[in-house]
Amino acid sequence: MNIRLNERPYDASPGATLFALRDAVKPDADVVILNGAAMRGDASLADGDEVCLIRRGETPSADELEALMAARHTPGVHARVKGAAVGIAGLGGLGSAIAIALARMGIGKLILADFDVVEPSNLNRQQYFVDQLGLLKTDALAANLRRINPYVALELHAVRLTPDNLTPIFGSVNVMVEAFDRADQKVMILQTFAVNRPDIPLVAASGLAGFGSETTIGVTSIGRNIHVVGDLETAARPGWGLMAPRVGIAAHMQANVVLRLLVEGRTT
Repeated sequence: MNIRLNERPYDASPGATLFALRDAVKPDADVVILNGAAMRGDASLADGDEVCLIRRGETPSADELEALMAARHTPGVHARVKGAAVGIAGLGGLGSAIAIALARMGIGKLILADFDVVEPSNLNRQQYFVDQLGLLKTDALAANLRRINPYVALELHAVRLTPDNLTPIFGSVNVMVEAFDRADQKVMILQTFAVNRPDIPLVAASGLAGFGSETTIGVTSIGRNIHVVGDLETAARPGWGLMAPRVGIAAHMQANVVLRLLVEGRTT
């Protein structure tokens, strides 16, 4: 009888039951899921059933987690994602959310840079916690990412980015993400990559402030390798600051552009 066990093919004995399978394969599992439903009682298994056995609080091995992700993504897509390195400049509202989305996707490596620490004002839109106030953003985000996916390789740079150190830090990535707040920093990274690494796709953002319509946020491509998410107009001002919903929409759109570039083979 052919079933799927924790997203992998499994040959179960004819007449097998759910709890007999658990006892034989993972007797310490305290959550037993059959075809998407958590089961409290035993049940007979049928050809094509999908079973997931979970022990609460247990971290799956790297092979187990990869099998789960590959099954969800399809192996070809997962292989491209796992083999990629993505750089993120700035770990605020955009960068922290983009990093989390990419880690959940199973990206192979993240190169993260930000000189700043977590401040109370960051908590309205950035992916940090109250007990992380005062920590370097690189360290705080790394801790959060390792809780989500401990097998993503992380390279951390707690430095202020400049035209001189951008290329040494990020010159080997497949896709570069600009996630700065300030306009002058955005211009700096665009100019630096245009001169030093024009072959690396750059995914930037501009025009995210406030609580206006989400439908104004789009993706504008400039040439082959520059992609800008946002409405390109809406800047922060008194009464119209950076807020979680629009920043989050833009961050996930940036992450989706990264994914699309990787899967479509439009990277270095």
